[in-house]
Amino acid sequence: MDLKKKLEENLKILDEELGISKSFDVVNREILIANKKACLLFIDGFAKDDIMLYIMKILQNLESKDFRRCIVEKLMKEKIPYLEVEASRDMEQIKFMVLSGALTILIDGEEEAIILDVRTYPARGPEEPDLERVTRGARDGLTETIVFNTALIRRRVRDPNLRFEMTKVGRRSQTDVVVGYIEDIANPKLIEDIKKKLDEVDTDALEMAEKSLEEFILGRNWNPLPQARYTERADVAAAHLFEGHMIIMVDTTPSVMILPVTIFHFTQHAEDYYQNPAVGTYMRWIRLIAMFLSFILPPLWLVLVYNKGILPDWLKFLGPKETGQIPLFLQFLTLEMGIDILRIASIHTPNALTTSLGIIGGLVLSEFAVKVGWFIPETVLYMAIASIGMFATPSIEFSMAIRIFRLILLICTGLFKTIGFFGASLFLFIVILRTKSFGGVSYLWPLIPFNRRGLSTVFFRKPIPEIRYRPDFLKTRDQDCSPPKDTTPE
Repeated sequence: MDLKKKLEENLKILDEELGISKSFDVVNREILIANKKACLLFIDGFAKDDIMLYIMKILQNLESKDFRRCIVEKLMKEKIPYLEVEASRDMEQIKFMVLSGALTILIDGEEEAIILDVRTYPARGPEEPDLERVTRGARDGLTETIVFNTALIRRRVRDPNLRFEMTKVGRRSQTDVVVGYIEDIANPKLIEDIKKKLDEVDTDALEMAEKSLEEFILGRNWNPLPQARYTERADVAAAHLFEGHMIIMVDTTPSVMILPVTIFHFTQHAEDYYQNPAVGTYMRWIRLIAMFLSFILPPLWLVLVYNKGILPDWLKFLGPKETGQIPLFLQFLTLEMGIDILRIASIHTPNALTTSLGIIGGLVLSEFAVKVGWFIPETVLYMAIASIGMFATPSIEFSMAIRIFRLILLICTGLFKTIGFFGASLFLFIVILRTKSFGGVSYLWPLIPFNRRGLSTVFFRKPIPEIRYRPDFLKTRDQDCSPPKDTTPE
């Protein structure tokens, strides 16, 4: 629908659509511009007050002799001293811009409206993300405002080929979603695939921002393994762009989605690259060992205890002399639930009380549970080691996947002993093997398919000058990331 010439008709339509007379925060400020009726339409709380006062002062001082024809065009080119300004006669666009926080100027007798992007969203300043802290490095994390996030990334990626393409998702929420990539590096097929997926999203709203969007892009399945990596660090997002990945940003959320990724992306942390290569490699190996122990230690100990008779002498110490009042299998399950309850309680507990909660839950309860015979010290010890390994995992999504897999392995071992342990292990390996990342990328690359150069980069934090090629699985346009050699003759 296009604008009408009469201001009253336009306001009537907009009142029905936007609820100007019902919603207190939809402001209609009536003024005179060159002796013609006009109004300023905007959302209270989004508009910058100083800019609004400045523009109103200019508009109210205009005289009719200055405007014999082409009022809108003359106002935009000569009278309104503002950068982001455009004209529109499309009613749908006007409604969307008003709801997004822009200022719309409607003038009686004109079939075009003037739209000024004077919006400023309530936002916090960039600060270091709690989930991705580093001992040395940048402290400016992403925020809930998408324009701030693109600026933080552009500060690190000054490549003219960096592209941020915006679209709207959600019939009612009209959420801004941005796809970011470096045009002469990223795989064009993956770019087209992600754009197609976004166009096909059919929903009222993205209630949980990027997590809701992920389920539309990657499909609906019950596989707990994460197929997208999230980060709240601008430097991590920039590093993945240089590798050839794509990032997806959703307005109102401080994290970006990185696609496509493999299982080994969830084992790396920015801290590795803010340390010496030897230190970074050591930390990476310790992290991998902790994650592996988190997954395998409790069920492995349980299956060894069930088969204590065939253990060599140097492993005879495994297993308790007394099993306590509760079977070992149920002890582990109870501890699993207890740790989850403690973690959930810590999320809902105010910061001032988290220390007290940790003392009560981690020390007092476990100590008295051992004394009364519910648990034996060994089950508490091994479950504590597994929990520490889970918290050492850089990705919270991947750590929860490890938790689910460990629980499956533990239940099968407790119910079916040795057969259950090896059968569940085979089942979980098949699940990982069949998991695909976005674009059909193998989840186990560079193990399957085997890539020696990629595998060495995964297990060793190589010096930056030695990393010459981008990951093969991305099939990037520009595979060589080293600077071109100088071929100028001497």
